[in-house]
Amino acid sequence: MMHKIAHQLSECDCWFTPYYTDGLLAVLERNSLIDFTVAGQKVQHRVLDYCKSHELPIDHRGTARLYDLIVTCSDLFIPKNVRRSKIVLVQEGMTDPENFAYYLVKYLGLPRYLASTSTTGLSDAYVRFCVASEGYRDHFVCKGANAEKIVVTGIPNFDNCEAFRALPFEHRNYSLVATSDARETFKYENRKKFVEKCLRIAGDSTLIFKLHPNEIVERAEQEIEMWAPSAIVYHGQPIEPMIAHCDQLITRYSTVVYIGIALGKSVFSEFDVATLRAMAPMQNGGTSSIAIADVCRSVLRQERSYHQLSIGTS
Repeated sequence: MMHKIAHQLSECDCWFTPYYTDGLLAVLERNSLIDFTVAGQKVQHRVLDYCKSHELPIDHRGTARLYDLIVTCSDLFIPKNVRRSKIVLVQEGMTDPENFAYYLVKYLGLPRYLASTSTTGLSDAYVRFCVASEGYRDHFVCKGANAEKIVVTGIPNFDNCEAFRALPFEHRNYSLVATSDARETFKYENRKKFVEKCLRIAGDSTLIFKLHPNEIVERAEQEIEMWAPSAIVYHGQPIEPMIAHCDQLITRYSTVVYIGIALGKSVFSEFDVATLRAMAPMQNGGTSSIAIADVCRSVLRQERSYHQLSIGTS
């Protein structure tokens, strides 16, 4: 998503870094104790590999220079060197449900990252917050985000789902399950109960599981072999073409349910499906990155005007 946005800001000198932390969290990060998060070393290595393969300029941990603008997909943790710059936050995808940890964080002032993505947008550390739809705008405002800072732009990766129909996949007319990484992120999941639910929904159709990128693959495969031995299991490859050619999409809490909704599939989720439809990312033919780039330009213009005014009155 950040790459797509940067591509639209050709007049800017854009640099990239994996998400990172500082302070006590950085100690945990270096010792691979938060690898289940976006700031973990596993994700950082994937990001660095992506940047290198696309020949993107890398400023690891943003230490090389002071930036006029920071564009990020998460405000659960704001590193100290980022706080010195203007921030544009971009919604990454679906947020976690509001559980007990969410209310502890919100009302006791605990660190936002303790409640995972359910607290997205609550830092108020950003100048603008680009979100997927009007439904999500209302959702974040109800949680306490500043309505004046939110801009409905759509989000890259989920704004042109129709294009996924052209992607090839070897199966047709099947039920697809997109699993979660709940257990890897210390949330409760009864995997046996979930697999049994998937079997009931699939009925006589072929059942295909696509494992979450963060899942422990060996464990998940063993469980599916035990409880759904006729199912097919995939991991380590894009899920978009699988969704494009399925009849039914089954998830717990996954942003990919929005791809199924956009493509008119029968979808099953532990979120209320009617609510999901109301919040589904806008489909604008893949132009969200253009809209977000325009928001970035507006913030940069305001920053330059402020500095010019300061110079003129000093």
